[in-house]
Amino acid sequence: MTDYHTPSLKCDSMDISVSTALEDISLHDFEHEFSENDVVETDNKSEDFIMMKWKSKFKHYFILSSAGKPIFSRHGDQSLINSYIGIIHTIISYFQNYNDSLMGFVAGDVRFAISIYGPLYFVAISRLGESDSQLRVQLEALYMQILSTLTLPTLSHLFANRPNTDLRRPLEGTETLLSSLADSFTKGSPSALLSALECLNLRESERTIINNTLLNCRSEKLLYGLLVAGNRLVSVVRPKRHSLHPSDLQLIFNMIFEAKGVRAGGGENWIPICLPGFNNKGYLYMYVSFLNSLVDDVYEGLPTSINNSTESEVAIILISTYKESFHDQRETRNQIVRELKSNSSFEVIKSAVRKGRPGPTRSPSGTSLKHFLYKSRPNVQFVMPDFAPDFIDLCAHRRLMIIYHKMHASIHAKNSHLKALHYVGSNYVSLGWTTPTFEFYCISGPRTSEAELTEAASQVIQWIKTQEQRLFITSGAVF
Repeated sequence: MTDYHTPSLKCDSMDISVSTALEDISLHDFEHEFSENDVVETDNKSEDFIMMKWKSKFKHYFILSSAGKPIFSRHGDQSLINSYIGIIHTIISYFQNYNDSLMGFVAGDVRFAISIYGPLYFVAISRLGESDSQLRVQLEALYMQILSTLTLPTLSHLFANRPNTDLRRPLEGTETLLSSLADSFTKGSPSALLSALECLNLRESERTIINNTLLNCRSEKLLYGLLVAGNRLVSVVRPKRHSLHPSDLQLIFNMIFEAKGVRAGGGENWIPICLPGFNNKGYLYMYVSFLNSLVDDVYEGLPTSINNSTESEVAIILISTYKESFHDQRETRNQIVRELKSNSSFEVIKSAVRKGRPGPTRSPSGTSLKHFLYKSRPNVQFVMPDFAPDFIDLCAHRRLMIIYHKMHASIHAKNSHLKALHYVGSNYVSLGWTTPTFEFYCISGPRTSEAELTEAASQVIQWIKTQEQRLFITSGAVF
């Protein structure tokens, strides 16, 4: 049996500070952040009212071309944003005229982050406490979303021939993908913050059976195969020398589970997609099949809260380089479904979905943590408990993510040598801890002492290390 050893963390080695900035971020009206009705012009709304509501949004994303053409805005229609797009373009162009690149700036409690990718300008405006680097990671994801639709050569060709190209027409129909991705960042995405994937909690023997099923049913035209439950990876089959980049998986999961368009399309879909982390110059072809309708008997009995959410949705994703392999991948799907039914793996997945994520009070006994994030650096995967009961509400969830963003930014700040960070607030205490093999962030109640918090964190980390084969996909199915 492997002897797992958790590095010791001495309380006197931590950087201790009282967090006042986090307490000052007001989330008043955050529950209306994603409502667009208040920023759309109607007969009974004045321009001043619409502008006030638009400016009250906590987060804005803008995409425009180097010629100043608007491409995307998360909030507001074209008549509302045009003048602001012009101002943004003027500011960026001013710095470029002096051979300088404006990366961002702060005005009051608002942070502006700017990223430039070829002929495209990406801008994030946030009052949610994120750092420049965190916002730029989000902007890069939006850029990758555009590449997944157009590919880099197509994008470059469009602007090489016509610098004033209106990109909204080639991107027509993909606005929901950009919006859902942007909204996931605004709500607070642990996956985006950690640049890591989450896996469904399964025994190693159970996952091995599923892996072998995917391998045995694999067709010659298959490049990647994924079995996914909600936003959690169950199994992946891949070539020996090619791993799927987390950013590519984020795009796939956003398309399938968040944007709703693919799910609304029914049981199966055939989608051309560029995965920029794999190859930004061409398309792959993705077969997506939701399995719940095929195995209704297996999913009967799930709690309503789970059964009505994306948490219970199980999908097979088969990716090929062959444009005409739809029927081939459909037959592969049919074989996989038959095998998973035969070896009772659907029952295993149902049980894992029903149990939910491992909770901090259920994992190591006696822990006082309310929530935690643990990232396995070698596996580029993370584990966390459910957000319920303390952080299921939208505002409570976002406030938790503000704390995580703050700790993450402090530990990863340029020239920072912090290994551990302890924040003390009026309503919480929190701890950030990083080593070459993991990152760990946690939060507890305000009465938890520094020693108790450190001990609880050590218990959770020790438990995760003993459960590593269940919580993470450490090998996968490789051919």
